[in-house]
Amino acid sequence: MAPQEKTKLVLLACGSFNPITNMHLRMFELARDHLEDTGRYRVVKGILSPVGDSYKKKGLIGARHRLEMARLATENSDWITVNDWESQQSEWVETAKVVRHHHAELISSEDNDNDDVDTVRCGKRRKLEQNKSICQSSYINTNADTPQLKFLCGADVLESFGVPNLWKPEDIEEIVGQYGVVCITRCGSDAEKFINQSDVLYEHRKNIHVVREWVTNEISATHVRRALRRGQSVRYLLPDPVVRYIRDHSLYSAESEQKNADVILAPLQRYTSTN
Repeated sequence: MAPQEKTKLVLLACGSFNPITNMHLRMFELARDHLEDTGRYRVVKGILSPVGDSYKKKGLIGARHRLEMARLATENSDWITVNDWESQQSEWVETAKVVRHHHAELISSEDNDNDDVDTVRCGKRRKLEQNKSICQSSYINTNADTPQLKFLCGADVLESFGVPNLWKPEDIEEIVGQYGVVCITRCGSDAEKFINQSDVLYEHRKNIHVVREWVTNEISATHVRRALRRGQSVRYLLPDPVVRYIRDHSLYSAESEQKNADVILAPLQRYTSTN
């Protein structure tokens, strides 16, 4: 009997990346080590997907800057890439749809034996998904060479599943149940406890990989922006090219932090209005 082949895996991280920090990059490395240590997976790619401006988060600077900083931060990585699809959409896109989009791209790339994205084909597939509400996980698993896709996040994002009107219950079910989550622990968060207290997360607990970061690294983009507003150094918290980009473009000021201050966050606005 042939030895069991390792499942190829792609990690997708969505977020503001406002700005991207060394901790954002560290999450990918931690996740890859953990998953490959199980002996079941081979992580072949990491994808950073910055949210679009229409997310309307307070202090969120333009996507073009956040994308460029992410690209600068990953320019020396041989496996982490930046994708601008989410940030280029005219309206805020639910994370479940972003995951679905990248899942379709993996299938399309495998079908065409080409690393380039067939956007027309993916577009048609997304329309079919929206009309049929069918997950293609069963399809992706029919070809052993096609990587699986998992959602990479910090424990704070996992716990945000419990915030009213921030996530649709069916989106949580889809992300956790059909794709899977890799969650990096943070001080002040208890991922295992939250999973145990959530019926949907507990149901799919075997599809959630909780990764412990034993080297405490609590870099916060919020704290970084505060330091920048105060003219303090953020070197060694961010990749050097990102620090230079922020300086060269005079990003993050008291004024920029007030952007969207009086605007309701896109998911809260959308989901509250539909309830």
